[in-house]
Amino acid sequence: MTAYAEWVLGVGRSGSAPFVVTEIDPVTGAMFARNAWNGEFADRIAFADLGGRQTSCTGDRLEFLGRNASLDHPASLENGAQFTGKVGAGLDPCAALQTAVELEPGQRTEVLFFLGQGDGHEQARSLVDRYRTMSCAALLREVEQHWDRVLGAVQVKTPDPSMDLLLNRWLLYQTLSCRIWGRSAFYQSGGAYGFRDQLQDVMALVVAEPEIARQHLLRASARQFPEGDVQHWWHPPTGRGVRTRISDDRLWLPYAVTHYLETTEDRTVLDAEIPWLEGEALEAGQQEAYFEPTGSEDRATLYEHCARALDRSLEVGSHGLPLMGAGDWNDGMNRVGHEGRGESVWLGWFLLANLKEFAKIADSRDEVERAARWRNVAASLDASLGREAWDGAWYKRAFFDDGTPLGSAENEECQIDSISQSWAVLSGAGNEVRARLAMESVERRLVRRESGLLLLFSPPFDRTPLDPGYIKGYVPGIRENGGQYTHAAIWSVAAFAMLGEGDKAADLFNLLNPIHHSSGWADLHRYKVEPYAIAADVYSEPPHEGQGGWTWYTGAAAWFYRAGLEWILGFQRRGSALSIDPCIPKDWKRFEIVYRHGDTLYRITVENPKGVCRGVSRISLDGTQLPGETLVPLANDAREHHVHVVLG
Repeated sequence: MTAYAEWVLGVGRSGSAPFVVTEIDPVTGAMFARNAWNGEFADRIAFADLGGRQTSCTGDRLEFLGRNASLDHPASLENGAQFTGKVGAGLDPCAALQTAVELEPGQRTEVLFFLGQGDGHEQARSLVDRYRTMSCAALLREVEQHWDRVLGAVQVKTPDPSMDLLLNRWLLYQTLSCRIWGRSAFYQSGGAYGFRDQLQDVMALVVAEPEIARQHLLRASARQFPEGDVQHWWHPPTGRGVRTRISDDRLWLPYAVTHYLETTEDRTVLDAEIPWLEGEALEAGQQEAYFEPTGSEDRATLYEHCARALDRSLEVGSHGLPLMGAGDWNDGMNRVGHEGRGESVWLGWFLLANLKEFAKIADSRDEVERAARWRNVAASLDASLGREAWDGAWYKRAFFDDGTPLGSAENEECQIDSISQSWAVLSGAGNEVRARLAMESVERRLVRRESGLLLLFSPPFDRTPLDPGYIKGYVPGIRENGGQYTHAAIWSVAAFAMLGEGDKAADLFNLLNPIHHSSGWADLHRYKVEPYAIAADVYSEPPHEGQGGWTWYTGAAAWFYRAGLEWILGFQRRGSALSIDPCIPKDWKRFEIVYRHGDTLYRITVENPKGVCRGVSRISLDGTQLPGETLVPLANDAREHHVHVVLG
């Protein structure tokens, strides 16, 4: 039995291989590997082991493969020679471990191969000893039980099996394993935290794993400067990252905190004391700076961190809209407002929603002056959006530094951008008549049902003399440049649900569902990526139309989970109660949700006898009708409760 792995211990194997040194640990007999040139990880010791059963080994990839050979036909295995035990520096590094196994007819044996890493030699030895003596079956059961607990917190059964597959396990798994823990995937081996990125991700985990969400709120707020701005991204453990003029990052902190509070009612988190970062401010005209900031001795509550983020975001331009800076949510539009005068319509909706919600929190803390200021700015912003942002059939996207509109019918390219329309609804602030008309424009101009796409904007940038930023460097129809950017497309799903358009919301949910992109042989070869993981983008222009882009490492996974569970199925926890307010297709007659609340199960049945999209007529808990509202009180009493919801 031969186990084989190629050491990386860095960003890429080709770059780090010359610095990887292997050894056989004299205490455990396991193979150790280190890379002394790997910065802050130089002291880490990686290890490979066959449960202590290895009889020969090599750390030399050439010895394992043979000259001019490949993993298809390793010379060492074909000629049956034992490994020489060659380890050390100057090799093309690998870990090849071998043990001899002799079996009688019908006999079974188990060989354990494991890889790991310790902070140093002693911890590496301790880990090797620990896992050699543990039962593999017990370890596997422990892992399975953990995932069952997390992914099984909420289970659904709807008339759409593909929705069930994603909501019941895959989307939360993608969010937690890849986005929050790994922060790395096939297309981006990064490892960094993005300030806006993981704050959005953990919002999907507030029901299943609220402690993970709470911890990240505190982690993210610790990456904020006292002036209110934040690191756009940073690498643990040093905290090196970039300070930028990107305008929306900081606002995701109060937005995520508000969602956490609404879901858990854990208001103690607002009083957690968190240090600021210290570092040089950006100079005039400087768009970003990469450096390692230091932690400040000054600390402030999480509430104050959120408040500083809002206070830093109140400056507006000539149209009365928030300054876009070096990009808002769409980093690729980094030159729309780089001179400091460009304005963002989308950011106007987002800021407005934040100000309204956080003013209520300020009231509860007797922050009267701040609450009044935020409400005054919100009122002014509301008026400016109504006066300046409307383009006749949809909302504009932004204004360049010179006042030229973007996302307008007068533009040759990027005439309509979906996120300004979706957030007119999601913010709860858009004029209802205009918001409905704007979403109709999204459906008419950005939805391509024949290709299974919902575009970010259209037409893509190509020949326009306008300079929106590096987004124009993408091939038309690729990624943010007019492709389907799934993250934003999901906001359109949620917006239609908020408008009560259950048929459209479910139709677009199915349009985005990766399972349907691989339902046939031709679809599979067009889409070309995994059908069980959300793709960050799908290309929209020939010859790549319908081909999936980045999978796994995308914030779209968390938003897709929330769109299905919260906006379509209408399941939202509100502290000590559940809110059940679905917006479903008219032809759905019934669906079920099972929610595990601590040690208690809630079995929720929703029936739709009149074929409506929305409208709860009655709710009963364990056979007793509740008052005329959609809230179901929760109790952790280790019993099983039955909730019956009737629409119409």
